[in-house]
Amino acid sequence: MQIAMQDTAFSRIQSSLNHIHDHLDETLTVESLAEKSCWSRWQFQRVFNHYTGLSVAQYVRELRLSRAAELLLISKRKQLDIALECGFESEISFSRSFRQMFACTPGQYRKRGKRTGLKTPLVSLQWPAREISLPQELANKLLQIRVESQAEFQVQGVTGRIQGIFSEQPDFAARVPEIWRTLSSCLLNQCTLNDVIFDEHSVQGIGVLDTSGLDDGDTGINYWACVRSAETSVPSLEQLTIPAQEYAVIPFSGPAHLLDDTLEWFICHWLPGSGYSGLNRFDLEIYPADFVANGEHLEMEYWIPVVSQ
Repeated sequence: MQIAMQDTAFSRIQSSLNHIHDHLDETLTVESLAEKSCWSRWQFQRVFNHYTGLSVAQYVRELRLSRAAELLLISKRKQLDIALECGFESEISFSRSFRQMFACTPGQYRKRGKRTGLKTPLVSLQWPAREISLPQELANKLLQIRVESQAEFQVQGVTGRIQGIFSEQPDFAARVPEIWRTLSSCLLNQCTLNDVIFDEHSVQGIGVLDTSGLDDGDTGINYWACVRSAETSVPSLEQLTIPAQEYAVIPFSGPAHLLDDTLEWFICHWLPGSGYSGLNRFDLEIYPADFVANGEHLEMEYWIPVVSQ
């Protein structure tokens, strides 16, 4: 009974999100959305926040500003025209909101010419045409992909060969934690030599997957467990340069074994209709400073190289 009620609430929120996405250029109020959802205004806001982590106003504003940012990059239209098309009443209110979200003016964003901080519509991980049902942990989950441009940077770490999610015999679930433990051991040994205390929670872990070989039909992937070169220097570690690239960023929080389902959903479901094409280059796993590679629970972002179509 409880699962059925959750499914009903989730379906209503999905319908509300679809309505928002289809009418972003129109006036959207909490009252009108609540009326369509059959909840009271207060109930709708509570349930919306529960499933999205955002208020209705914040969600609508971020989507409108992301659309405006895209128009700034792909067109030469005046800022006022873009502001009005994206639902803002004046150029002043548009510029103020834009600065709050992107920490720069619309003119500065256009001059930089790079997609940063673009929010895409929240979407469900459910696949309408999929014969195999998703794990329950993902069944009523919404994801918001964002698009980021990353400048070239250097990392250092240790590498190993893994079989990825589309291999006949994937082994990444066991191999990746092993590679991270090797990196931790190298960092600990270096700190011991330098007579300093090693705190593995003080550096940000970055996983790097070289997917370039997949173009030739190779299912094996070179995987690096890394830290940024600017954070520490260990002579025994391999150096790697990550070139400048535009990425689709997938937030992930949950059991590690669900990451492959999430990535499969992204590649097979989200990407084809996104307006972006995936590239086989360097995928990135960006972990928080307190990341522990135990192969069980993950809090991270998965960055996939993309190019606008």
